[in-house]
Amino acid sequence: MNGLASGRTEFRWYAGKAFFAQFENSEILDADLTVDAVVEKSGDYIGVDCEIDGSLTVLCDRCLEDLVMPVSTGFMLSVKFGAETAESEEEMEEGREIVYLKEGEGVLDLCQIVYDYACLSLPIQRFHEAGGCNPVVMQYLNPQVVQESAESCAETPFASLKDLMNKE
Repeated sequence: MNGLASGRTEFRWYAGKAFFAQFENSEILDADLTVDAVVEKSGDYIGVDCEIDGSLTVLCDRCLEDLVMPVSTGFMLSVKFGAETAESEEEMEEGREIVYLKEGEGVLDLCQIVYDYACLSLPIQRFHEAGGCNPVVMQYLNPQVVQESAESCAETPFASLKDLMNKE
């Protein structure tokens, strides 16, 4: 960052499956992301605005088939030089997250930050839209099928034990 010229500089790179593989993430099966970063340097101030767009492939929580999830997120950073002290309680500066670089360190590696924001953009529950899940798997998750299966068990020697839990 120290070798960066004053003014505005734009960067663009691709984050695919190989990018996520370096984090040993078993959750992301495939990726097709474009990362656009704009770095603004003025004197000691360095601001980084980053946009992440594309898609990530994860497993569906319902049918365990591949599910392509759209990703559209971004972040804004303020880069400060020097060691982060225990006294520096500020985590944000004018809506920007603060990142500290050691004095003399000239490289800001955005890989971990891009990875974190891409993963955080995914919803907690991930599943296909209605009718999109594997129908064979959904057949076993359908409550009506579960009820029919329970009724067929009524003829087994253990059927009388079922009523023990229902008596109060």
